[in-house]
Amino acid sequence: MFHTLGLTLENRMTEARKLYESLSLVGSVSLAVSLPWIIFRVFKALYLQKGLNELFGKVVVITGSSSGLGEALAHEFYKQGCQVVLCARRRQELERVRTDLLHSHSTVPTHPPIIIPLDLSEIDKLEEQVKKIVSITGKIDILINNGGISHRGSVLSTQNDVDMKIMMVNYFGTIALTKAVLPDMMKRKEGHIIFISSIQGLVALPERSAYSASKHALQAFSDSLRAEVASSNISITVVSPGYIKTNLSLNALTGTGESYGHMDPTTEKGLPPEYVAAKIVKAVAEKKKELIISTLLPKFAIFLRKCLPSLYFLIMAKRAQKCSIKK
Repeated sequence: MFHTLGLTLENRMTEARKLYESLSLVGSVSLAVSLPWIIFRVFKALYLQKGLNELFGKVVVITGSSSGLGEALAHEFYKQGCQVVLCARRRQELERVRTDLLHSHSTVPTHPPIIIPLDLSEIDKLEEQVKKIVSITGKIDILINNGGISHRGSVLSTQNDVDMKIMMVNYFGTIALTKAVLPDMMKRKEGHIIFISSIQGLVALPERSAYSASKHALQAFSDSLRAEVASSNISITVVSPGYIKTNLSLNALTGTGESYGHMDPTTEKGLPPEYVAAKIVKAVAEKKKELIISTLLPKFAIFLRKCLPSLYFLIMAKRAQKCSIKK
């Protein structure tokens, strides 16, 4: 009996030893995997904080800053201690945003926001506006090309002048402003230009031809520009957001050029502009080249367009049919 009991105890000890050894092995493997990840996260956090610290005092020009994402971006950059230059067509709304910035962040040690009324469709006046900004601030460190208009309507129902107006604002006006800002940045060997594109610049949707085309053009322009200015220490970031809860659809142009005037359900359920703006500030601090901000479905659509285009085309054709039925 004692012999049997001894064997049982010995077996239990052997099992316990094996369990301990296996746990030690698992712990070692787990540590080997988790430690590099922890180190990576720490260095990433330090790099982000360094970038955020460097934003202090930077002159940031934001187009389309009278509402929506542009307004949210103004708040985020102002909180980082940036000298914000608010640009849009509506002076009264810019005044409102400026007042909100001063009241909401009264303890932030920075320069008061500057207002420059600006219409991206008036291309011939953009260079003069840039000179005006530089005469006040001395330089432009960061340009955020956020201003733009959207579109609702089929290809056949959209008049040519509507296509041209959307391209004029979203593309030609944006690149003209960029070209006006670039020479001083290249001379100083420093600067950052951000293009607020869209998921629809990566995957075009039915009833959005003009808008998608303008954003797709921005994507291509940005890729060329990024390569050309890399040696001048100028960063280019393209941000492609999904649906954001703003007035973009309300102010969209129909095929006849009239205001759409409706809040799309997808826009109504879109991401808060404050959330998107915070993500963009971090991307600027980290000097990211591209940033996609969206829920899973738009990202899945991008995957389909790249990897399974035939399936993507089929899904878009079905969507177009639904749009026609609703009409």
